[in-house]
Order: sequence, then C-alpha cells, then structure tokens
Amino acid sequence: MISLEDRTVRAQDIDNAHRAGARLELACAEAGITVRTLQRWKAHGGLSAGDRRPTAVRPTPAHALTAQEREAVLHVANEPRFADMPPARIVPALADEGVFLASESSFQRVLRAHGQTRHRGRAKAPRASRPPTTHVATASRQLWSWDMTYLPTEVLGRWFYLYLILDVFSRKIVGFEVHDTDDSVHAAHLVKRTALAEGIHAMTAKPVLHGDNGSTFKATTVLAMLHWLRIKPSYSRPRVSDDNAFVESLFRTAKYRPEFPAKGFVDLEAARAWAQRFVHWYNHEHRHSGIRYVSPAERHDGRDHDILAQRHDLYLQARERNPRRWSRHTRDWSRIDVVTLNPEREPTVTAAALVLDKTQLVA
Repeated sequence: MISLEDRTVRAQDIDNAHRAGARLELACAEAGITVRTLQRWKAHGGLSAGDRRPTAVRPTPAHALTAQEREAVLHVANEPRFADMPPARIVPALADEGVFLASESSFQRVLRAHGQTRHRGRAKAPRASRPPTTHVATASRQLWSWDMTYLPTEVLGRWFYLYLILDVFSRKIVGFEVHDTDDSVHAAHLVKRTALAEGIHAMTAKPVLHGDNGSTFKATTVLAMLHWLRIKPSYSRPRVSDDNAFVESLFRTAKYRPEFPAKGFVDLEAARAWAQRFVHWYNHEHRHSGIRYVSPAERHDGRDHDILAQRHDLYLQARERNPRRWSRHTRDWSRIDVVTLNPEREPTVTAAALVLDKTQLVA
C-alpha cells in the first residue's frame, strides 16, 4: 500500500507534469500508478484520508462457521488424543471416524484466533555439492534406508545405539535394535533379521539399502551379509545428511516425542522398551504427512487404497451438504504411487513413473 504522504507527492508531481504538457497516462506510468488509480484517489478522498483498506469493516461470509461450529472445532482440537497434533493430522483422523467438522484451514484459523498455533523448526542454508544417487520406489520392499542414532543415558558421556531400517515407500520401520555398543555385527544381524521377516529371500528383485558413510555400515561384516542376501548397498555423499533424509526425519520425530526422556535412559532395558513402544506407535497409530496421513503399516500392506477412497467419498458428501463452503474441488486424497530418495536426477524419476503407468495399463 502507498502511504498518504507518498500519494500526495505523486499526485502533485503528476498534476505538474500534466499542466506542463505531458500526457496523463504517461505521467501516471512514470509515477508507478495507473490513471484509474489517480482518479480513484481524487474521487474517494484517497488524498486526504489515505488507504481505508486496513480499517475497512468486512462482513462475515454467509457460509462461515457458526459460533457453535467454531466451539466444536476448538473442543475437538483440545481433546487429550489431539492435544499434540496439528490440524493436518486431526482432520484425517476425524475423517476415518466418519466425522467432518471443518476443513484443515478452518481448524487452523480457529486455533490461531485462540492463540493455539505455533511453528517450531530448524533449518540450515543449503550448500552446493554434487548430485546424489537417485532411487525410486513404486511399492513396498523395493527401497530401504537405514541409520544409527545415539540415545542418551542418565550417565554423562554414555550412550545407547538405535539401529533402524525404514521402508522408504511405506515409511514403515521394518527392523530396529538397541544396543549398548556401536558394532558392525549388530548392523549385520539387523539387516539379516529384517530380510527374513520381510520375505526378501522369496523375491526376485531384491531391495536397495541406502545408508550413510559411517564405518559401521561400510564394514566388511555388513558388506558380506548384504552380498549373501543379494541386497544392493547405496551410500550418501560424505558429510551430507540430506541424502538420507527419510531416516533423519524419523529420528527427529522420535526424539521430539513427549515420551522421550529428557534426562536420558536409566538402562538398556528402558531404552529397548521405549524403542518398542515408539515403533508400534509410528507404524500403526501415526498418520504420516508424506503418505496422505495414513499409517505406515496400512500403506505397507496396501490397505491405504480403501482408506483414501473412503475419505474422498466423505469429502464429496460434505461438499454436497454445504456447497458454498467449497470454492473448487475437494481435498486431494489420491494415493502417492512414486516415492523418490534424492530426486535430483529427473531422467531416473521420469523413467520409473513411465514404467509404473505402463504396469497399471496392463493390469
């Protein structure tokens, strides 16, 4: 918006130029406004009162939420089960129960009006580096990602070690172990146990296992086990944690959970018990934002097709009941069929998408 002082100066300069023989349209263009804007300023007191838009009284839309509906939204958002969830997870959870109170943006507006929204996050400026290896998954058990993270103890300087394997397509944690030492033997045992649990031995196409450049995951013991299982290893670039973003994001989620002990774990059994509870919550209860807010277990087993279709039907029914609240189409509940790890190499991603389309056409 242009301030009142700037409006007055520009209008005077335009009038002076126009009286001197300049064309009004060109004088206005030189001042950065149109002739219609100048006319509006002069006709509606814009040169004496300034811009009235900030103080304008705007009527409430006829299709806005009623006071009772806003109260219901606030009440549901403050239920104990939703107390630690953002609207992006509350709305899909209600949809699975056959309940539609308001859209995600309406939830956000109501919570913002009551001071119950807050953004928390940290980010670092990106730095230039060579393109990483791109991997594409179109189904479960095609692409795994693994890593190890430190779990603090009550003894300063002592750590437990959480080894974890994530299915990139479904986001399901398919294998994990907690130990009191960092050893390649633990990593080799974990990948063997996970491969047996997921039935990799019966699959013609073995998964790719992506990890960082840590010595634990590049040890001879681990490489020999991967060779025996016929699993192809893949590694991140040195000192670039973003190449293994799915697991890094998962570790961040784990350590910001309310159940994570702020003062560290008492002993190894306590750490293993916490890991067991977290993995169960993450796989079966957590609605993941990267897979249309279904649980990783539901996507891993293919149950997300029916869940997303049910949500789509529910939203269509809600739009039919009150079409004035929907300016365009309903929320996109279509399934995400292609997941990429480090999708910088477009030809690789495009080729995988074409293969998926041909497979669907044949089916």
